[in-house]
Amino acid sequence: MTDASAPPSRAPETAVAPRLIATDLDGTLLHDDKTVSDRTIAALAAAERAGLEVFFVTGRPARWMGVVSDHVHGHGLAICANGAAVVDLHRGGRIVEVSPLERTAARQVVDALRSAAPGTSFAVERTGGIHYEPQYPPLLLDPAAVVAPAEKLLADDFVPPLGPEETEADGPAGGTDGPAFPDQPVIKLLAHHPELDPDAFLALARTAAGGLATFTRSSPTALLEISGPGVSKAGTLARCCAERGIAPDEVVAFGDMPNDIAMLSWAGTSYAMANAHPDVLAATTRRTASNNDDGVAAVIERILQDGHL
Repeated sequence: MTDASAPPSRAPETAVAPRLIATDLDGTLLHDDKTVSDRTIAALAAAERAGLEVFFVTGRPARWMGVVSDHVHGHGLAICANGAAVVDLHRGGRIVEVSPLERTAARQVVDALRSAAPGTSFAVERTGGIHYEPQYPPLLLDPAAVVAPAEKLLADDFVPPLGPEETEADGPAGGTDGPAFPDQPVIKLLAHHPELDPDAFLALARTAAGGLATFTRSSPTALLEISGPGVSKAGTLARCCAERGIAPDEVVAFGDMPNDIAMLSWAGTSYAMANAHPDVLAATTRRTASNNDDGVAAVIERILQDGHL
């Protein structure tokens, strides 16, 4: 497992030839109906043919990457769970790198949020799937998940069921690092409140437990996404770029929600979608059309035509 590190400082915007496109999915690359338009598919393929690497950088878990798995060329990697997992889409969504949230810290976060925001319910996203409390809202949840109090789900002796691609001889996500049952890392803790304003809930959580974990959000509801300290889209993207010898000023990034801000602030050139959260608009200087109007594709087309940012 790999511990996430803080990303380097943002590079200045300059007229350089880009080498990598980093894009969020929901509210950014995908239309609201969760599809990828023909125009966007064509733009992604053209970018890869021109030698630009494309990284999908999302809060989604690996099991929700099927919508774009056919549109990653070359390296085949995606950054999932807000930077907590690197996934090989060419190998069926196999997790190849994890920056976990330690269970002790996760339990402390649960205690802090139960005290600061009574009525909060939790879900625990592990490498093998999601488990959740009875009060947690029934979104796109795994019907095979364990439903139990968060304290039980995060207990040291909790035994989650095997993921769909795992066997008892496998390590987490099909690896070879040890038994799957006791060793599925926590990659994200989710906290939902039925009444609080989403931004107010985020601010409250950071005040109550910000020293224990990284807090962000990407949902229109009061749903927080909680990762290990220092884990972010930016940190994992920075490592992936460094491994390829790609500098921040050679990266073009796209996003729409608070969980994208660190990535947008790190990349040399960043675009906020027209439908972006106010904090994202405040953190970026460049704009593109909305997700439903193929804003990412429009910028890629312009880059390929002009040859530079």
